[in-house]
Amino acid sequence: MPSLAQLPIGIFDSGVGGLTVARAVMQRLPHERILYFGDTARVPYGVKSPDTIRHFARQITAYLLEQRVKLLIVACNTMAAVAVEEIQKMSPVPVLNVLAAGARYAAHCTRTGHIGVIGTLATINSHAYDHALHALTPTLDIHSQACPLFVPLVEEGWLDHPVTRLVAQEYLQSLLAKRIDTLILGCTHYPLLKPLLEHVIGDDVTLVDSAATVADQAAELLATHKRLRSADAHPEHRYCVTDVPQRFQEVGGRFLGRPLHNVELVAL
Repeated sequence: MPSLAQLPIGIFDSGVGGLTVARAVMQRLPHERILYFGDTARVPYGVKSPDTIRHFARQITAYLLEQRVKLLIVACNTMAAVAVEEIQKMSPVPVLNVLAAGARYAAHCTRTGHIGVIGTLATINSHAYDHALHALTPTLDIHSQACPLFVPLVEEGWLDHPVTRLVAQEYLQSLLAKRIDTLILGCTHYPLLKPLLEHVIGDDVTLVDSAATVADQAAELLATHKRLRSADAHPEHRYCVTDVPQRFQEVGGRFLGRPLHNVELVAL
């Protein structure tokens, strides 16, 4: 029976987008093992009802806990927006999520108190970022914009395509008119668009990538609880999906920044 420190970190998302979180965790904690779960059979979550998303989240949480993990990271903003409380109730191990991490960092970064949030329809309609930010600083002025076209454009690989640039300009013009100084990337697909988005919004707006911030939180939590793997450990990562593992490998390598191996097809 492996010690608690040797167990993997469980990271889960509705599809491939959470691999940007896995990538950030691997960079921040290079000795840790990752067990990644992508619900590729039922993606996208962003247009589904909250009850359906909560049901899916419970299934995935149960699976990862059966596999024995020492930490859960909810890498899907949509799941974090509507299901994180249920996940926390189920889990005997700590639970982190990209939404809370992004909100905390944005509240720290803003100079003027004007914060923009972009995400899926479900994330934006949940107002979860508004609630999280106002819980930290009630006086913040929050402006949100759903950007549903970004996900298919990223998965198509159109990261610096003229069409993607036009879509970004259309989505962001109303936020820029509100004179935001901080913009939260409220979907794990969006970090791949950072260079393009930085060009559209200009140098005066800080982009908040919650993948990096939740990776920092994971490092802090594991160190505090003495659950870090030893520095000489060579991690093996697993990737579990519910459909089309070949497509996941093709697209996922772009998100992860390295070739994908050990992709398993599982049924919930």
